[in-house]
Amino acid sequence: MLPPTGPAVGIRLGRFLGAGLLRQASAGQGDRDHKFRFSQVRPGRTREGLPAGHRESLTRPIRRVSLRQLHAAPRHSPAPEFSPGQRQALWVLWLTYGSFYFCRNNLGVALPGLQAEFGYTKAQLGTVLMALKLAYGAGQFINGQLAEQWSPRKLLALGLLASAALNVVFGWATALYFLTFVWACNGYVQALGWPATMRAAANWFPASQRGRAIGIIGTGYQLGGALTFVVAGWAAEHFGWRGALYVPAGLVAASAVHLLFFLTDAPAVKFAASDVAGAVGGALPPARSFRANLALTLGNRALWLVALALCLLDACRYGFTDWGVTHLKEVRNDSVSLAAFKYAVLPFGGMAGAYWSGWATDRFYAGRRVPIICALLVALGLLGLAYDTVLHWGLLPSVAILFLIGFCIFGAQVLLVGTLPVDLARHGTAAAAAGFVNFMGYMGAAAGDKLTGHIAQDHGWEQAVRFWAACAFASAIVIAFLWNVGGSPRENKGSATT
Repeated sequence: MLPPTGPAVGIRLGRFLGAGLLRQASAGQGDRDHKFRFSQVRPGRTREGLPAGHRESLTRPIRRVSLRQLHAAPRHSPAPEFSPGQRQALWVLWLTYGSFYFCRNNLGVALPGLQAEFGYTKAQLGTVLMALKLAYGAGQFINGQLAEQWSPRKLLALGLLASAALNVVFGWATALYFLTFVWACNGYVQALGWPATMRAAANWFPASQRGRAIGIIGTGYQLGGALTFVVAGWAAEHFGWRGALYVPAGLVAASAVHLLFFLTDAPAVKFAASDVAGAVGGALPPARSFRANLALTLGNRALWLVALALCLLDACRYGFTDWGVTHLKEVRNDSVSLAAFKYAVLPFGGMAGAYWSGWATDRFYAGRRVPIICALLVALGLLGLAYDTVLHWGLLPSVAILFLIGFCIFGAQVLLVGTLPVDLARHGTAAAAAGFVNFMGYMGAAAGDKLTGHIAQDHGWEQAVRFWAACAFASAIVIAFLWNVGGSPRENKGSATT
């Protein structure tokens, strides 16, 4: 008779142990403190001078677990619910950062009236748009370091009030160079917003909650972007193109006052050490020098790939948001208010995409962001190729494709600009990491605005839209190199220092 094989031995042993446990459970003896004792032979080993082959007793605690419990056990433990203090901080940050967009995206609505009044070419207006992106990018890089040293609450209030004032000044200006200078200054003060928001979010939310929290914050600036098109479009229709600057400025100033009353920089209680990835709750982490933060940020190789991917995505993103109203007005002969209404749908799609992408990465990928980012970027490229054709099918197809484009743009963007840099940041450099990545993103946005103006003027809008699609595909290729990077601290303890 042949000796039993390895699998057969395992089956018999499992039946023997299972039968023993069932007998104990039926007799009422199987509680969690019960100990099941058995012997194990350890050939070739000795313990305390005993000969090899000696049997030693091992004790193992046994817990009764029903089949229903086994099948119901989740693959990953759900993220804890937000505390009341976290909820207040979350919604204040949601409203505050969303308010910045009223004084940033409004110029796209004012461009047709500005061009008609002063006769500037698309290339010249592209220079004005590019100035904001260059200054914003530089501001992200500098202010990302400053946000590690100064109060996020004070930086956010300063950025809102200064941006509102500069929008009013822009409405008074007439000369191209002065318009460019004022809009560049607006770009720099706008850059006070995101690093400070990410610093506050990193202080308030541990890694297990951060994807969901930043996803919700991302819906705020999508809603702000959508309402900007509606409010600025209405104001431009009733008060001229300058109204698209003055009315949003008043709303932004009111948001700054609200922020000062309701936001605190950090919670009173620190997070557990196992939940922290790139951030500290409670008391603010010890301040490092500017040079030390800069070295830690630039030495993080994974951040460079995230930054390049965002650079390409933002060239596509701002192609749609900065030039979209002008594109519809020239290609479809829409009025400014109708074109602005259509483009208000794009940020609403972005709200859905931003929330869904943050939730999906936490729920299905244990905090891995890149698979979702890649899928959204590929879909965005395909939608970009179809965009110019679908616009001619009517109002509903136009609105539908703009909603889907917004979903893909901002679903990927909120992960690239916020969640993934904070995940990958070394301890205490969350704002610096987010600032560096956003700096690179706005370098791409600046180049994209300038190139879009030249391409549309020299080769037509069809080629300009294809350029946006190509940027989306290129971004997907770059970020795919980080496919397996990320995850919650329990799943991937080294992700925060990659």
